[in-house]
Formats: sequence, structure tokens, C-alpha cells
Amino acid sequence: MARRSRWLAWFDRTGSEVLGWTLVVLGLFMLVLPGPGLLGLVAGIALLSRHYHWARRILDPLHVKAVEAARYGVATWPRIILSALGAACIFAVGVVWWVDVTIPRFEFLGLEFGPKLPADTPATAIALWGSAAIAWFLLGYSIWKYRYRPASRMPSTSRSREGATD
Repeated sequence: MARRSRWLAWFDRTGSEVLGWTLVVLGLFMLVLPGPGLLGLVAGIALLSRHYHWARRILDPLHVKAVEAARYGVATWPRIILSALGAACIFAVGVVWWVDVTIPRFEFLGLEFGPKLPADTPATAIALWGSAAIAWFLLGYSIWKYRYRPASRMPSTSRSREGATD
């Protein structure tokens, strides 16, 4: 039991900070590479907010905007369907990368492409599938939380913002 408490104490101090900075760096790379870059950045900043005031200042307004965006995204069924189809398109692109399609050779802005896809590795396909899975999970969670959860249990972000402006 003492070993477990030492491990938890280490993670609370050092491990969460190391993991937070790792997620921030990976999130920055995933902004330009296939993968959920913004999600990695936000997760890293969320872990760093336990230790740094600047991270809390970034995370608080980001949380309010994320809740507003989630509520807006699941407010109507056409938005939900379009979000699910968008994730399906990302999954389909991952399938194309996995199958290793040969494309015609062409030039765009002085860069030559073909006959192989750029970043033609199975890791690209897996990252795209992971992004689609995360999108579907977050869509399902938003539907559950903002459409089917009883209103009495939902916190109101507008009430908290009113108190902040007074």
C-alpha cells in the first residue's frame, strides 16, 4: 500500500507535469501531422493547469467555449449527422492510406506527388482511425450530456458568466 501511495504522490507532482508537457509537444506535432493535435494540446494544458497558473488561465475560457461548441454541435439532428459523417470521412481516408492506393504523378506548388501517398505508412492510417474514433466518442458524449441528460443536473455556463461580469 505504501508503494502505491508513493507512486500516486510521484505522479501527482512529477508524472503529471512530464505527461502534460509530452502531450503539449505531441499535440503541436499532430497539428501538422495526422492525429488529434488540438485534443493533445488541451489534454496537456489540462494536466499542466494543476501546477501552473498560466495554464489555468488558458484552460478556463477554453472550457467555456468547448461547452458552448458541444451544445451547439448537438442542438439539431442535421448537425449531429454531419458530424458523424465527417468522422466517417476521416475513417475512410484512413482506409485509403492503409490500402496504399497508387495515385497519378502530379505537381502542386513546386512539390511533386505520386505515385505513393505522402506519409505513406500504416501509422498514418492508424492515427486517422484514432481521430475518427475520438470524434465519434466525443459526439456520443455530447449527445448524452447535452441532449438526453436531465436539465436539472446540467450546469449552466450562462449563469456562471453572469456572475463573472457583475
